[in-house]
Amino acid sequence: MALIDLKGKTTLADTMAIASGRSNTHVGAIAERVIKAVKEAGHPAPRVEGMPHNDWVLVDAGDVIVHIFRPEVRQFYNLEKMWGADRPGEKRAS
Repeated sequence: MALIDLKGKTTLADTMAIASGRSNTHVGAIAERVIKAVKEAGHPAPRVEGMPHNDWVLVDAGDVIVHIFRPEVRQFYNLEKMWGADRPGEKRAS
């Protein structure tokens, strides 16, 4: 998973998380878990796009945006490069 600090780059959110699932089913399951965790943390229900197809699911939790991709879709869009995750100082989560 990649974490990208968006502060000063956009007003959309403060952090972007980018993750991959092995299949459409896996992407959907990860998205459901993220949605549940946001609600359990006491935040309002996030906005969600990309379900039920699950090639790419976006979970917008306000200050954090989570993208969950199938590997080939993640590679095609390459958000890490677009938002500068490969630049020095960007965090990579394991």
